[in-house]
Amino acid sequence: MKAAEIIAAVEGKFGPRAKGKADAIDPFITVAAADLVEVVRFLREDTILKFDLLHNISGVDYLEPDPKKVAKAGFEPHLEVVYHFQSFAFAHRIAVKVVLPRWKDNEPGKLPDVPSLTALYVSADWHERETYDLVGVNFTGHPELTRILLAEDWEGHPLRKDYEFPLEYHGIRGR
Repeated sequence: MKAAEIIAAVEGKFGPRAKGKADAIDPFITVAAADLVEVVRFLREDTILKFDLLHNISGVDYLEPDPKKVAKAGFEPHLEVVYHFQSFAFAHRIAVKVVLPRWKDNEPGKLPDVPSLTALYVSADWHERETYDLVGVNFTGHPELTRILLAEDWEGHPLRKDYEFPLEYHGIRGR
C-alpha cells in the first residue's frame, strides 16, 4: 500500500482528527494526543493496514523555527512525539506525529502528557522511557515511567533545546 492510501484510510475513518502528509520524505499522520490510542489501534487492527511493528518513538523539540522557514506565520515552540510503524504482512510503513506544547498549561517544568502505547505494543516501553528521560514527555498509563539513561536524581531533559548542562554533578565537573 502506498502512503497516500494509508493516509486516506485513516482520514476516512477519523475525519479531521487525523491529518496526513503523503508527499513528505517520511510520510506521516498527525493526531491529537487524545486520539492517539484510537488511531494507533486502528492502524494495528485494521485488516488492510495491519501495522504490527512499532519501530521507534522519538521526541523532537521545536524551540525555534527552521531558519529556512522563519517567515512561516504562527510558529509556536512545541514538542512532537514521532512514532514509526511497519506492517510485516504488507511491507508498508507510516509515521504518526503528536504535537504537544513544550510545557503543560504553559507552566515551565510541568511536562506535557501523551497516552502510553505499551498496552498495544510491548516495544513502546523503553522507547517511551527514553523520550521521557531525554525530551521530557509524560506518557500517561505507562507501567514504569522512570529514567532509563540518566540517573534518577538528574535534573532536566538534555535533548530540550533550552537545556543547560550542569557545570557539576556529584562532584564531577561537566565542562
